[in-house]
Amino acid sequence: MSKAGGCRGCGCRVPQRASWSLVAATAALCLVLATSVCTAGAAPMSREEKQKLGNQVLEMFDHAYGNYMEHAYPADELMPLTCRGRVRGQEPSRGDVDDALGKFSLTLIDSLDTLVVLNKTKEFEDAVRKVLRDVNLDNDVVVSVFETNIRVLGGLLGGHSLAIMLKEKGEHMQWYNDELLHMAKQLGYKLLPAFNTTSGLPYPRINLKFGIRKPEARTGTETDTCTACAGTLILEFAALSRFTGATIFEEYARKALDFLWEKRQRSSNLVGVTINIHTGDWVRKDSGVGAGIDSYYEYLLKAYVLLGDDSFLERFNTHYDAIMRYISQPPLLLDVHIHKPMLNARTWMDALLAFFPGLQVLKGDIRPAIETHEMLYQVIKKHNFLPEAFTTDFRVHWAQHPLRPEFAESTYFLYKATGDPYYLEVGKTLIENLNKYARVPCGFAAMKDVRTGSHEDRMDSFFLAEMFKYLYLLFADKEDIIFDIEDYIFTTEAHLLPLWLSTTNRSISKKNTTSEYTELDDSNFDWTCPNTQILFPNDPLYAQSIREPLKNVVDKSCPRGIIRVREESFRSGAKPPLRARDFMATNPEHLEILKKMGVSLIHLKDGRVQLVQHAIQAASSIDAEDGLRFMQEMIELSSQQQKEQQLPPRAVQIISHPFFGRVVLTAGPAQFGLDLSKHKETRGFVASSKPYNGCSELTNPEAVMGKIALIQRGQCMFAEKARNIQNAGAIGGIVIDDNEGSSSDTAPLFQMAGDGKDTDDIKIPMLFLFSKEGSIILDAIREHEQVEVLLSDKARDRDPEMENEDQPSSENDSQNQSAEQMLSLSQTVDLADKESPEHPADSHSEASPSDSEEAAGFAPSEQISGSTENHETTSLDGECTDLDNQVQEQSETEEDSSPNVSWGTKAQPIDSILADWNEDIEAFEMMEKDEL
Repeated sequence: MSKAGGCRGCGCRVPQRASWSLVAATAALCLVLATSVCTAGAAPMSREEKQKLGNQVLEMFDHAYGNYMEHAYPADELMPLTCRGRVRGQEPSRGDVDDALGKFSLTLIDSLDTLVVLNKTKEFEDAVRKVLRDVNLDNDVVVSVFETNIRVLGGLLGGHSLAIMLKEKGEHMQWYNDELLHMAKQLGYKLLPAFNTTSGLPYPRINLKFGIRKPEARTGTETDTCTACAGTLILEFAALSRFTGATIFEEYARKALDFLWEKRQRSSNLVGVTINIHTGDWVRKDSGVGAGIDSYYEYLLKAYVLLGDDSFLERFNTHYDAIMRYISQPPLLLDVHIHKPMLNARTWMDALLAFFPGLQVLKGDIRPAIETHEMLYQVIKKHNFLPEAFTTDFRVHWAQHPLRPEFAESTYFLYKATGDPYYLEVGKTLIENLNKYARVPCGFAAMKDVRTGSHEDRMDSFFLAEMFKYLYLLFADKEDIIFDIEDYIFTTEAHLLPLWLSTTNRSISKKNTTSEYTELDDSNFDWTCPNTQILFPNDPLYAQSIREPLKNVVDKSCPRGIIRVREESFRSGAKPPLRARDFMATNPEHLEILKKMGVSLIHLKDGRVQLVQHAIQAASSIDAEDGLRFMQEMIELSSQQQKEQQLPPRAVQIISHPFFGRVVLTAGPAQFGLDLSKHKETRGFVASSKPYNGCSELTNPEAVMGKIALIQRGQCMFAEKARNIQNAGAIGGIVIDDNEGSSSDTAPLFQMAGDGKDTDDIKIPMLFLFSKEGSIILDAIREHEQVEVLLSDKARDRDPEMENEDQPSSENDSQNQSAEQMLSLSQTVDLADKESPEHPADSHSEASPSDSEEAAGFAPSEQISGSTENHETTSLDGECTDLDNQVQEQSETEEDSSPNVSWGTKAQPIDSILADWNEDIEAFEMMEKDEL
């Protein structure tokens, strides 16, 4: 985000048609005044400590960037656990995530302007020369238009912006002659064929060499794209037009934004998550500020800042008013339906919405920014990182964390707006957590599971492009930066574009297409900095007073979550609607409320209870809406309850030299042996068993005595392996998958089950590693011989005495996490351990080894089934069924006698319902299948 419009804290008014140099100067004055008001009486962090933390950020960047250049370049990204580059096609596919990789040295391009911000001008000059010498943009590879635009085109333009700045200063880059800009223009033309649609919305993917819809292109058949994918182009494309004078880029980006604006839902002024690029129909009708929409809103406001076009601000303010009216439920931001915006679409939030407080700072709406940021910080203090998704009662929904920078971004902008040293302490915590939990010998590794502390072999380019940039700027004073950061605007990838572009090559029509048909609230469109008495009313501790009530919001949250209750109900004194978690089938009052909501309760002969909703039988439309919400909550509740009964993943942490606990591997638990969640972790050196499959008496008992035995999967039962290594004196066992190349990144984690016999005799802990994770330990043995590991339910803090280099310690010790937290991984019971086919990444069950192994099942003690007769139904086991699939879920036996049972069932489609509710039911079905 740009600081040029980043804070509004003075009483000065900016003319509506003022040049942006005046706006930048005025906003900078506002920032100074707001800061002076905000920090009165507060104890600032000393200059020495800020410098120390800034230097720490520089060292961390050197560690990440240096390892990329040493072990990965010219590959797109570094794989920090295996110390090698990630090359598209040479690693198992990760699905859409790999669409960012185009064999164009992504991390190097994404890091260019970060080098200048961190005052590494020599390294920047070397990096530019490498890009010009080595990078090829004509590769036969299908890439994401969105990711390529924000990372590669944005990286080239950001590098060019700072290269010409350095050249003007006369010290560096004197040889530079717009070479990065020429590459950016080449890439821009390669992306243009994606816009060849009737709507002007781009295809989501394009082949860099062959374009769209050619047989060799292998793309061009898609019909849908996300709103952010189509709406996050204007900054880079307009900058490319302004730099080069080729107006076609800005014209195409504007046309896409115009179409999205035309297709907004007119009654709510919200947009959906995905849209058909040919018809303009909304495919997913849920709306929020997180994944799929986020940067669309960001680019409307920033396009106004960069280009000076009033229509962009008017559109943003119209959307922002709708967001604050429907989506904002302080401190939460919950998705709603675009046609029925009072109806929540889900009861969880994704990590990408962490950017929104920073955008609110740019808007000048500080109070909700402080509230949401504080809520997110409380979640981080509980889990060390922000999970990819978490529920309204702050439990983990998706446990991964790919080192996203959005929270650091908002922290920086809130500090710039308030000057509150509290946000410096927040930044310090982020630094400590990164060093303590994510740092590995070859860089920084993404978190596979924030609850266990296990790692993923991944370091995305945005980590270098954004995280270190924002953290360094947070602690830097003006004299620490070699140029004036206030003269630039940040793109969504934190690339820097100069504000003087607003007055360059302005040949694009500025016709206002917004106010012609939109009723606007004039109060939304003041081109002004509010008086500090409004922003910080007579209280130097204003920001603290907003945060204080939220200090314990995570630990003391009601288990029911925080759900919107209609304002009219509050005003009339009516009771809040019945929540699914409160419902009791034996409570007469609850049954009466269900009847009022059009929900019937039927007792079946098998003892189960069936819920059916007839919307037309509800007492009113409001009650019908409550009934629909209740049914949706019951679906999510049953799904959560099933997940909570599963065993969470375990962690294998390498603690010997030179790892010192930095490498944490995701491991599958066993249904037998020592339960690591109830007993102290097991620590010991590892040794390979002989025979390696562990299916007979070990021939090297002296080698595994008192150690943790490594055994290969296959040829016999897991329990048999455990008994053999236990008899040889092993204190624990790690089973390594025999399917070469398997990984927890691409295959569902499962639990090792027994052999159908009594397994109480097995006393040692047993964990399972896929081939990729297991090879990390085997490689460590080959290189270092003596390798010590820790088997535990979650990663433990590192022992600083064992490290040769000083690492900063965190003020926040690892929090004890509830065993009832939801498991975001799809887990499968695997009874046996015979040779099996490759695990499909999109499957929730393991292949069947043989019919000689007993099957395990899972039956909840209480069940509520659901059926429907053209109505919405729900069941406590998380199923929505139609008339052909009613009464109860039958236990199925696979023809191949598979012993594996998937616990993660999905909702069945509802064939029909009253016409007034069709679009809502579609949204509920999409939520069950939703991916971030």
